[in-house]
Amino acid sequence: MIDIGVNLTNARFDKDREEVLMRAKQANVSAMVITGTNLEESQQAIKLCQQHPDYLYSTVGIHPHDADNAALNFQDKLGVLAANSCVKAIGECGLDFNRNFSTAANQKNVFTQQVILASELQLPLFLHQRDAFEPWFEILRPYFSRIPAMVSHCFTGNQRELEQCLSANMYIGITGWLCDERRGQQLRDIVSLIPLDRLMIETDAPYLTPRNIRPKPKSSRNEPSYLPYIVTVLAELMNYSEQEIIKQTKLNSDTFFSLSTNNA
Repeated sequence: MIDIGVNLTNARFDKDREEVLMRAKQANVSAMVITGTNLEESQQAIKLCQQHPDYLYSTVGIHPHDADNAALNFQDKLGVLAANSCVKAIGECGLDFNRNFSTAANQKNVFTQQVILASELQLPLFLHQRDAFEPWFEILRPYFSRIPAMVSHCFTGNQRELEQCLSANMYIGITGWLCDERRGQQLRDIVSLIPLDRLMIETDAPYLTPRNIRPKPKSSRNEPSYLPYIVTVLAELMNYSEQEIIKQTKLNSDTFFSLSTNNA
């Protein structure tokens, strides 16, 4: 299994990061991609990857929450970071009009610049979108044929949005949101519409802890070792075996991020 979205630089992992990685390996997570959310976090992600080559990989990018604080020359700095061999995509980037931690204008500008950068560097895009689907999709539209691949990270949208993403040949990242029958029912109803060759799995740790973990963990912190719980729910809702989900999502992740992993 490959966890394509882990916020491993998050301070909630500072006390036991190595133990978290050990538990992930014990849970048969064969690789993970650390999410870059700003320049500093992206730099930290690269350092972690260098400490764990061939197991950790990363993205580099500016999350929409951080758009107001983006440096004037952030594209150049991201380009330098992206030259590291462990960097496999640009992101997490996109639009978030739900929480509006940055202005809409700054979000659109910072997002657009990263889309252009991905096109120039020929790297995939690791995408964020919340309550901003139409402007998000319109920014991406001219680049569908000019960027190697795109994944809608932590997809929580409706059926129409899912169909539009799939029509653009995007991959769909599924998190523990699927395991929450309260907030995630809409996603549970449509997840079977995702072709198996467009599916990837991610924890988004330390966020979105699956609610189907038994016994319930003492900590609310999510971690990559919980990835199998997402696979279990996917298998139930998509009518595939868990092994089919694991095999195909690993292949999809290897292809998308240009990885060379060997184990399931």
